Formats: sequence, structure tokens, C-alpha cells
Amino acid sequence: MATYCFDGTMTGLLSCVFRAFQFQDWHVQVTSELNAQHGLFDDLIQVASNEQQAQRVWRGLKQRTSSDSQRHFYYSFLSENETAFQHLFNYCLYIFQHTYKVDQNYGHPDVLALSQWAKQVGREKHRMEAFVRFKKCKSGLFLSLIRPDFNVLPLIERHFKARYQDQSWLIYDEKRKYGIYYDLQDVHSVEMNAVAVDSTLASGFSQAFSVELDEQEVLYDQLWKDYFHSVNIQARQNLKLHIQYVPKRYWRYMNEKSI
Repeated sequence: MATYCFDGTMTGLLSCVFRAFQFQDWHVQVTSELNAQHGLFDDLIQVASNEQQAQRVWRGLKQRTSSDSQRHFYYSFLSENETAFQHLFNYCLYIFQHTYKVDQNYGHPDVLALSQWAKQVGREKHRMEAFVRFKKCKSGLFLSLIRPDFNVLPLIERHFKARYQDQSWLIYDEKRKYGIYYDLQDVHSVEMNAVAVDSTLASGFSQAFSVELDEQEVLYDQLWKDYFHSVNIQARQNLKLHIQYVPKRYWRYMNEKSI
């Protein structure tokens, strides 16, 4: 079995699908370059990203699938999971090998897998929209540091742009080393060297980000904590139910959960 290695982008994955049909390779394992560096693969074939080939594959998928299926495809890709990549590749072969639409056939393992991955990524998207907290910097920039399980920044961009139109903000993904920055007009993707980035929020200053927190940020932080504790009814606390709706891994984003 041949192994196609791509650069980890959606263009690269779709280029793998194009090559499979070009050379009639139906039994193929796909892997990203990052994963290939940590494993041993026989018959490893490097597949370069080709925008024209990828666009041709994507146009074909759009003609043969519904908008919901296309969303499942994109969400599954954002999971950044090797198993999901393989399901995406197999899904494309399945779609193109039939003259009629089969993207709603949830009895097929790859169609079902995309639906399940999309559900997980969608849940992470909604939780990021709910649990992201900002810190105000002296420059007026509102900064939030996150570490989601999946690459959901492209999915939450529209939500935060619509909700915070009157202030500039930066949501930075510490795990993937990039963020989305809103300059009061447009949202831009930014990359930076964020070594010891947590110190920005912990100490109020970070050499890596070259930003300093607003002097009143500590006051705002304490006011929010006081409000949270004042509306909390100790006698009616249900920690088990609370953790079910707000898992502990999200507590690091929330001011009211910090000491």
C-alpha cells in the first residue's frame, strides 16, 4: 500500500485525491508531513500542494454533495487528526466513484466518521465562543490566549467580529502559534514568537508579545470575580453538573475560576 504524504493543508489533501484518480491508486494511506517525521512508512510518496488540482477536486465535491456535507468535510479537516485525514481521503474516493449522490449514506463508515468529527469540532467551536475571556492591554488591544483541541480559529472569527465590533482584539492559539486579529475593520491572521506567553496574563507584561496590561485590568478582573461569587448560591452548587457543562480544561480561560 502506498502512502501519500502532504503538507497538512486542505489543498495538499485534495491534491492527494487528485493524484489517486490520476494514477488509479485506490488503496492509499495518507499522512501529514508532521506525522511522517515520527513514523516509518513504506513506499512514501510526497504529494506537492497544487491549487489548480485542489480546486478541481473541491468543485467536484460541491457538485456531488450538499452544503451540510461540505461543512462536515471542512470541520473534519480542522480536527487535524490523522484518522480524520484518512476518512476524508476515503470519503472523496467514495463520492467520486458513484454517479449518484451518496454523501447522506451514513451507513458508510467514512460518511459517518465525517459527521462524528464535525460534531466534535463544532462543539469545540461553540465552547470557545462561550468561554473565551479577554484582558485589556495599555494599547487598548483586548487579548485572549487559548489552546483548543482543534483548529477552530477560522470558525469563531465571524462570531467575535460581529460581537466586538467597537474594539480591537487578538485571539491567539498558543498550541498552533497563530492568532486572529481584528483592527476595527477586518480580521487578519497573525503569527508571532510567543515564548512564555502565559506570563502576559499572569504578570501583566510579556517581552514576547511586547504588550502591557491596562492598569485597571486587575480591578476589572476582581469586579467580575466579585459579581460571580455574589450571584452564586452555595447551597445549590452541583459541581458534577457544572463540570458537565463547563469542563475543567476550559477553566484556565475564565477569570472567575482563577485564584
